[in-house]
This record gives sequence, structure tokens and C-alpha cells, in this order.
Amino acid sequence: MIRGLALILCLALPAAATAQQGASRPQGSRPPAAQEPAPASEPAPTAYEPDLLRLAEIIGSLAFLRQLCAAPEAAQWRVRMTDLMGAEGTTPGRRERLAGAYNRGLRSFALTYRTCTSAAQEASARLSQDGEAVTRRLASRYGG
Repeated sequence: MIRGLALILCLALPAAATAQQGASRPQGSRPPAAQEPAPASEPAPTAYEPDLLRLAEIIGSLAFLRQLCAAPEAAQWRVRMTDLMGAEGTTPGRRERLAGAYNRGLRSFALTYRTCTSAAQEASARLSQDGEAVTRRLASRYGG
């Protein structure tokens, strides 16, 4: 939040200075070209980002399937994704990739299932196992 306010202030101050200069500029003269700040470069993806994206996709799939099948913990999958975004969404690019993976998982099963069937329940069970394996792998390789 503080970074966002600082960025807004940095962008607003040069515009205010240019507006003041424009007031004293002779009529008909062109204002100086505004220089845009260079975009912040996105750091390279981490070695564990593919696993994080897979986990986000699994969470999205489970969010849909568990709600479809009225599982008691259905609402917790969105909370888990929010927690993952808070912990690992360290840059705008990464947040966007994580959200995209979550939405991809959610949409992929929304296209297939309209009601809770035995196949939907089986898919949910397999996704839970896959998510558990990805989580264990992340924790064992990169956990502190």
C-alpha cells in the first residue's frame, strides 16, 4: 500500500511541475516531452514457481468441485488461495500468473461438470492427492 502511494506521488509530482511550467510558457510553444518512468522489471521466476502454479490450479479446481458437491470445507479453498497469494504473490506478474492458474483450474471443471457426480467426486479426490503431493514436494525442496 505504501509503495502504491509513493508511486502515485512520484507520478503526480512531475505532472504538477509540468502544469506550472506550462502556465509561464509562451502561447503556441510546445510543452517539453514527458518522460515516462521505466517499467519495473519483473524478476525471473523462481525454481519452484511451476509447482506453485500447479498448486494454484489444483486449488481452483477443488474450489469448484467441492462447492459443486456441497463439501463442508468448500468455502475454505478460496481462503487457501488468498493465503497463497498473500504469501507468494510478491510481484504483480506472479500474482497475475497465480490468479490465472486458479481461474484456469476453476473453469476447466466448470466446463465439464454441472452437477455433483461420482466422476466429479473422483476428480476431487485425485486432485486432493495431487495437491498434497505438490505441497509435500514444495515443502521438502524449498521449505525452511
